Amino acid sequence: MSHTEAVARLGYALSDETRTRILLALREAPAYPSDLADALGVSRQVMSNQLACLRGCGLVATEREGRHTWYRLADPHLAPALSELLRVVLFVDPTCCGPEGCTCT
Repeated sequence: MSHTEAVARLGYALSDETRTRILLALREAPAYPSDLADALGVSRQVMSNQLACLRGCGLVATEREGRHTWYRLADPHLAPALSELLRVVLFVDPTCCGPEGCTCT
């Protein structure tokens, strides 16, 4: 895969608000899909579909724990990269995120 294809794949993953919210949540800690669905206010079916997409993009990985599976970012470099991307967003639009969280969509 070329650098261009890899960046395009990341861009595709980030082009959906739910997928972006999942990545930002997993930046903090691994999670079970049901917990992510509850935290983000989406159905478990939507969560399953979005996690499958992120897994296909190579951005998340799974870990089995008994009968349950939890998700984490696939590479440790992703968390700081997402944090840096948030700093870029704030540079481009300083009014985007306030104390109550991000308001840009």
